[in-house]
Amino acid sequence: MKTFRLLLAAVTALLAVSAAFAADPTGTWKWTQPSRGDRPASERTLKLELKEGRLSGTLLGFQGGQFQLPDTAIADASFQDDTVSFSVTYEFNGNQRTTKYTGKLEGDSIKGTSEAPGRDGTVMKRDWVATRAK
Repeated sequence: MKTFRLLLAAVTALLAVSAAFAADPTGTWKWTQPSRGDRPASERTLKLELKEGRLSGTLLGFQGGQFQLPDTAIADASFQDDTVSFSVTYEFNGNQRTTKYTGKLEGDSIKGTSEAPGRDGTVMKRDWVATRAK
């Protein structure tokens, strides 16, 4: 019985330590997003918060060619098995454009892909690698 109690205490302590070091995407994330054609790439900033198991956040706006995109709240957000998923919908000139992001959190980086509608009706897939701002 004493051995069982010691084993139970060790397992409990191990679970507590692993929970304390669980991955957390909360923070400010930055990456460079390529642009179409010969336009310069855009620096993107994403603010994420994981609270009580729910992921929320904002993708900060930027100047994209002749368009100024506003700060936009993320939607359909989740964080499960160290994977961040969310979508962002912009509206301009009467059109909506939704980009879906998925990435694996590894320390202070998120590596993944984004999918957005292309001009010709296809889906544009891009890799993205965000780094946590310090």
